[in-house]
Amino acid sequence: MKKKLFEGSLYTIGASLWWGIIGVIYFKFVSFASPIELTIHRTLWTALLLVVTTTYFKKWPEFINIWKSYKTIFLLFLTGLLVSINWFTWLYSISVNNMLDASLGYYIFPIFSVFLGKIFLKEKVNRNKIIAIILVFVSIIYLLIGFKNIPWIGLTVAITFSLYTLIRKKINISSDLGLFIETLLISPIALILFCSLVFNGTNIFGFNNLELSIYLFFAGFMTLVPLFMYIKGFELIGIGPASMIFFLTPTAQFFLSIFYLDQTLNTEKLISFIFIWIAVLIYLNELRKE
Repeated sequence: MKKKLFEGSLYTIGASLWWGIIGVIYFKFVSFASPIELTIHRTLWTALLLVVTTTYFKKWPEFINIWKSYKTIFLLFLTGLLVSINWFTWLYSISVNNMLDASLGYYIFPIFSVFLGKIFLKEKVNRNKIIAIILVFVSIIYLLIGFKNIPWIGLTVAITFSLYTLIRKKINISSDLGLFIETLLISPIALILFCSLVFNGTNIFGFNNLELSIYLFFAGFMTLVPLFMYIKGFELIGIGPASMIFFLTPTAQFFLSIFYLDQTLNTEKLISFIFIWIAVLIYLNELRKE
């Protein structure tokens, strides 16, 4: 049991730090491409690599069976759109050195998920989780008052990922096959957008920039490795501990924003983060009890 817990924790910590550190550094390195082109490559190359993993793990019968349900395919198309918007927003935050707002979004998304679960799935929410939800909304309201504009990056990251999680709860399929079908369904849109970039001469990927194109190919690899690590960790230690460890991701992004991207943390934003951190601590304590 201890070996299982230790191994699962290592996988989950590795995935969380990959998302929080390695992924940030890589996507900052390839930010010579626009966020829209990076989103395109992340979609297409992830789909291609998932062809390989689906073959390796012999999941094609399960894959084919999923396509028999039009409702499931429609829901996966919606989740594909949501994850694409999430990826684009996160990549945009890196390109403009505003990872603080993105990390804020990943801090509050699990608590947003609890709120949406209560509203749409009638999930039970105790007093402490309600307090955590209220603190999140207080933080958002404070940002609206303090900055007199909407912290759209953080909100978009949180809302798209929360809705993504909400819809995926209704679909009983493995995470890798779900992502495979999502990226397949979005790939035609991605190809049309890429053709538009080529037509306007704003694309980076191509035979004229072979070295840079190779760098962009790894967008799929950078997406899949932490996903499979997290799935493995989740299977070994369960949703509660895995969800707790996930908070390493926004924490790492928070510190990278300040020390790697040199983003300034002003007083107003610090106060909003304090509200969020208190909400997260309350939420983590509730997860510990489950």
